[in-house]
This record gives sequence, C-alpha cells and structure tokens, in this order.
Amino acid sequence: MRPVMGILAGLALLCAGAAHAQAGAGIPTVRVKIDSGVVVGVVHEHADVFRDIPYAAPPVGPLRWRPPQPVQPWAGDRIALLPGPSCPQPMRADGAPNLGGANGPTSEDCLQLNVYAPKDARRAPVMVWIHGGEFQTGAGWIYDGQNFARDGVILVTLNYRLGALGYFAPAAIVKAAPAGEPVGDYGQMDQIAALRWVRRNIAAFGGDPDNVTLFGESAGGMATLDLLATPAARGLFEKAIVESGLGWFRPVNLAQAEAASEARLARAGVPSTATADELRALPVAKLVAIGGDFEPFVDGRLMPETATQALADGHFDDVPLIIGSNSGEDSLLGSGPLPPQRVAVFTPAAARAAYKPDEAAGEEAFARAVFTDRIMGAPARWVAAQAWGGKPAWLYHFSYIGSRFRPAKTRASHADEIQYVFEYWGRRTPMSVVSDEDRRMARLMHACWIAFAKTGVPACGGMAWPAYTPAKDQLMEFGPRSGVVAHFRKPELDEADAAVLPTLGLSK
Repeated sequence: MRPVMGILAGLALLCAGAAHAQAGAGIPTVRVKIDSGVVVGVVHEHADVFRDIPYAAPPVGPLRWRPPQPVQPWAGDRIALLPGPSCPQPMRADGAPNLGGANGPTSEDCLQLNVYAPKDARRAPVMVWIHGGEFQTGAGWIYDGQNFARDGVILVTLNYRLGALGYFAPAAIVKAAPAGEPVGDYGQMDQIAALRWVRRNIAAFGGDPDNVTLFGESAGGMATLDLLATPAARGLFEKAIVESGLGWFRPVNLAQAEAASEARLARAGVPSTATADELRALPVAKLVAIGGDFEPFVDGRLMPETATQALADGHFDDVPLIIGSNSGEDSLLGSGPLPPQRVAVFTPAAARAAYKPDEAAGEEAFARAVFTDRIMGAPARWVAAQAWGGKPAWLYHFSYIGSRFRPAKTRASHADEIQYVFEYWGRRTPMSVVSDEDRRMARLMHACWIAFAKTGVPACGGMAWPAYTPAKDQLMEFGPRSGVVAHFRKPELDEADAAVLPTLGLSK
C-alpha cells in the first residue's frame, strides 16, 4: 500500500522535550482520564490529539502469540504527544517509509492507538481505522485524523500485530494454548481488543460508544470483513466501510495454517523440536524476516468461518455497509510488464467473450482487467448483493486520477482513494501540486464518509447515492464525472462470479 498519510515532522521536534519531562513548555495540552490512567494530549487547531495510548499489555515474552491481555494501569500522567513505535515489520535500510508507509522505530510493545477528537466533543460519532499493508507492514500513527475531528467525528487509529507475530500458528504454540483459547489470528484479536477499548473509553474523549464506524483499506478492509463475521466482535461497532478489501476468501483452516507456519520456521532454520518457550525466545528480527503470505484464517475458535462463508450462510453482522474498489487495483501486480506465466493465469479462455474491449488492448491489459475484477470489483459487488435484504449497503468505484499524475497515469491505483477519504495528502505531497479539482474530489468523498459515520447514510453534499440492490445494480463512481452508474462492467463481473465463487467452499 502506498503511504499517503502522516503527522508533521515539526510536531515531533516541538514535542520531543515535553515527552522527556512534562507536558508544558508552551505546548497547549489536554488531560483525559481513561480506565488505565490519565493521558495528556496536544491541542491542535481542529483536534485534541492523543498518541501512543496502550490498549493491551505488551505482547512480549510469555505473551508472544497469546491473546491480548489487559493494560497495567499507570500512576500519574502519561504523556501522549508523540507516536509510539510501529509493530515489528520489514523496514527500508535508508529510513524511507516502507510499502505500508511506516518508518522509524519498531517494537513488540506496539499495541497502542491514537485519538483525534473534536474540541469540546459531546457524544460525537466515532470512526476506527484499520491500516493496510498486506498484514505485514503499516501502522496507525501514519494516518492523520484532524480533518475528521474538524468535521465533528472522533477518529481512532491503531496498531496490530503483523506478519509472523500476528498471523502464525506453529504446532508448539497451538499445543501450548489453553483449551478453547484462540490461536493464530493475533492481529485480529488485537483489533477486537482495540474496539473494546473504544467501547469502554471513548466517552471520556467526548465520543459516542454506541455510534462507531469501523473502516479500513486493503488488509484493513479484509480485516473489517472478517470482524463482521467474527462472533467476538459482534456489537463493538454499528457501521462498516471496506475500501479495496476483497470479499472473496478461500477457506484456510487451523491445520493448514499450522503446516504453513512449520514450513516457514524450517526455512528460517528453526528446528522442528523447538518448544513454545524456545519459539517465544526467538529474536524478533528472525521472525520479521520470515517470508510468505499472512492473513486471518479459520481457527475454529475466534473465526468459525471465512467472511465469504458467513455472508453466504447469513451469519454476517447486519450493519450498514459501504464497500468498493479502485479502477487500477492491478497496481498490486507491479508496474509491469507482467511475466508470461502471470499473464497466462489472468487470461483464461472462458473470460475472453466478456472482455473483448480489454482483450483488444493486448494480453497484458486483458490480464490486468481480469485481476482487478476478480480480486476487488466482483467481490465488492457480491458482498453488497449478499447484504441486500438486511441493513443497506452502498457500492462504489473509485476512478479519479490526481491532476498531478495525468496523462501518464490512466487508472486509480490501489490505495489512491485514501487521501480523498481523509481529505489530506500526507507527509510527502507539497500542497502546491494539489489542484482545485483534487480538493473538490476530496471534499466530496470525505463528506460521504463523514455523513455515513454520523447518520448511517452516505449523503454526499446533495449527490444521491442509492443503496445497492441486485435488480438495479447501481454504484457511485468517484471519478472525472462522479455519479451513479447502473450495471457497471456487468458482463465482466458476472464472468468473475461464475469463475471464482464455486472455488470458495460455499454451502450455497
């Protein structure tokens, strides 16, 4: 995921002294008492900002690969002016942000969150953001929430365990777990712990614990869907937004996850006889270096089924939902050219009849279109259709290209929408290159998300966005000409349904 959010480096310089002594020295601060102690944040123009608030005990030593445990209360004031460390993850040697947008220090003691609250808030709606990064990179501190607070919404961002520390099930760890204790999906457990923290504490910041919207992008969107299918998360949020979060998940069970974890440890040179204590004593750098895919799986304890299965079976949490994807999700394949074997995977003969325009543009264009539809576009439509009949769902397609990228770029890459949702261009984009047209798109999309958080309906500055129904098959396109589109890429998405749904282990 491309990094697009962040805090100003100047704030760190401004606050560094205060973090080592006391909040003061001319920095306007605000104190809030929560269930574990007092936190001291910094007052900005649009928000009271609190960073590095622990929501669970450090998952270190005997707590590595265990469900998150309660925070040890502290005495006195906890200075919450500076970002905390990111969870362990691969970092760039030159100090630049990695693919998830994170740089700087990392630590296993990383289960913390950040709160951006409107000044003098009273029962303000709350939005909780789960960052993306393939469940291997990223951090909550990257995303600045002051524009949400400006518009009357509290934003909470959080860290959760990543990679082999977050989604891992070695046999020794599974065997050592107490009977019935969830195993493997530790990052997902962290997210639930953070949502429980919000339920207990957000009123102290002026938030409404009964009006929480969970949202995330990429891995964060996938996690949001998984939480909608996880019984332990039921009742912890009232609405959800999924940005480029897939929607179709092949079932992976605990035995398969255990075998994959054992294979990765073997490749890292860890003997198969290693005990749980010995695994918990491994250097964190050795675990960060373990490669492979990491994501939530069906452990039978925390997650009884995939989100796809839960949707098909009617076990999905029935809450208002926004879901969508971008026109250039094939950016996940890289800027190309694609290797022949990858092109062959995404140019099946059965799809050619539905993809005549894309096929005419060449085999690589055809492959990229099939990838985008099968990975993101068709699953999003399918999720919206499955939700139909319960609480409303709204479907979108993001195709806007920032003016500074034209004409070289013709499709909206994976994660491009985040800067418009946040109405903020991040640490590395000079405002001089952001056009009035870009700002209008940001105001529109941000307004939709804000309205949804406040009311459960994405009223977009007077622009109608109808809830999805399979019969009308309408979505909102955020693009050069934003508006409602009916039967968007219907032949292509229907072909994706026919090709992929039978492979997902669905009962109907």
